[in-house]
Amino acid sequence: MNKKNCLLVLVFTLILIIPSANAQLTIGEKANQKLIEVKLNDSGVITIKHLVSVSNSPVTTNLFEGKIANLKVTDESGEDIFTNGSGAGIANDEKGNLSIFIFSLGKDVTIEYNLENASTLIDNMWNVKLSYDQTYSILFQNNTDTIYLNNSLIQLGENKGITMNGGGNINLKYYSNTPKIIQEVKWEENKFDVEIITNSEIKDFNFDQAKKNISFQINEKNQFITVTMSNKLLGGPYMILLDDESIVYSKFLKNENYTSLSIKPESTGQITIIGTTVIPEFSMFIPLIMGFLIILTVPFMKKFSLH
Repeated sequence: MNKKNCLLVLVFTLILIIPSANAQLTIGEKANQKLIEVKLNDSGVITIKHLVSVSNSPVTTNLFEGKIANLKVTDESGEDIFTNGSGAGIANDEKGNLSIFIFSLGKDVTIEYNLENASTLIDNMWNVKLSYDQTYSILFQNNTDTIYLNNSLIQLGENKGITMNGGGNINLKYYSNTPKIIQEVKWEENKFDVEIITNSEIKDFNFDQAKKNISFQINEKNQFITVTMSNKLLGGPYMILLDDESIVYSKFLKNENYTSLSIKPESTGQITIIGTTVIPEFSMFIPLIMGFLIILTVPFMKKFSLH
């Protein structure tokens, strides 16, 4: 039996005789990971990849908390290091959380798996719970734009995902099929589209220029409602009311011209979004325009005289 195989037998023997601890078993040093990537899709499938750097000593990589499926550990050439004799093993704690320990290979190692039972579909919205103690990225399919991280709104725009600096426990929500409603506001000669994303039905939408607000009725509670509008139509700071009571909202600046506001009302009723600036009436500009025309025209007319 060669030296490497002896070491493997010793490690597996230790795993069998040492009682399970609350913490994940660590053999050697904690692995240096070049990349930790979580991919989510519209079907709620969670695919995770760890890219572990070359090491000259045994290292351990902890996996995400949850039920692991389709685990694959390969070296740079794509060979499965569980079966090619390179030296790797699996350990788990009493909660079922897994760790992968890897002996010196002189190559980078890729760990890939699916995380099951971490996503739940409720009312057209995926609810995902993740827990990890290091920085990792979360990538979404191209058609996912609006997400809610710990109930705070994030709009991805041209970005494909987000980065969780330092890791931690998160609760992430995103739509399976984004329910988008477009309400057109006409004011004088101007037209504005107000986008509303929600599973709730929207009724009696209204823009009141004089009161500087937008209002509508909702018929479901505890549903996210995200309103995106032009700052020219209604600018902030904002206040949002459910009937006559102020409610908490999160704000996301989509770009310099548009603002998104997100709420999750705990009851049904009328939502009123009150701004501090609003598109002015065209008639307000007529005296100013006439005044400028007169100022510019008088000096010009003085150059001419009628005979």
